[in-house]
Amino acid sequence: MHIFNSNLIPASMEEPKRQILVVDDHPVFRLGLKTVLDEEPSFTVVACVGTAAEALSKLRESHCDAALLDISLPGANGIELVKQIKAEHPDLAMLLVSMHDEAVYALRALRAGALGYVMKREGPDAVLTALRKVLAGQISVSPEMGERLIYRMAHGESSGAGTPIDNLTDRELEILALIGQGQSSHQIAKALHLSVKTVESHRLHIKVKLGLRSAPELVRFAMDWYEDQVAVNT
Repeated sequence: MHIFNSNLIPASMEEPKRQILVVDDHPVFRLGLKTVLDEEPSFTVVACVGTAAEALSKLRESHCDAALLDISLPGANGIELVKQIKAEHPDLAMLLVSMHDEAVYALRALRAGALGYVMKREGPDAVLTALRKVLAGQISVSPEMGERLIYRMAHGESSGAGTPIDNLTDRELEILALIGQGQSSHQIAKALHLSVKTVESHRLHIKVKLGLRSAPELVRFAMDWYEDQVAVNT
């Protein structure tokens, strides 16, 4: 009788670890995510970076199988970074891991080229599950978001597209959502690593694109819109 001993398998025959890049502007979260990934035998973290520029540079010099990215990054919106990465590395699996509500950003992330979206509050197990799915070439979103995507496919883009919101850039949408959460220009500037002047410029562009006449009207619109988006996923 032959006894199979997995310990005798040569190292060269072992399944290679998948190379992961972590992109997040919060050092503590980066470290926590790296710890979680490094504890998994099938993953290894190539690098942890905090900006879009660092992410692009690291991808150009290192092989990666997947990237975990946040929405809010210094200098560049995470969804814009997804588009840039997709153009340079079309086969890279990308998963958005963000504190921002999935109802607001997931569809844009998928359209930009990501394969999944998971909120940070879901915890490590949800991130690992989503990462495995996107590495397998599958879409990974919450069941509620999955239902919304199926509805859009069944009823066509006319069910939700073509609104003034769709004319906003990804950064403008991000700022609109933060306004909807009651944040001031100073708070938004700090959160997004932008100057207050830049945030005010974005607010003006949002107001013009949405046909709003005043700052209070923008705030009311943003709060109503954000509540409606979040309500869909509750």
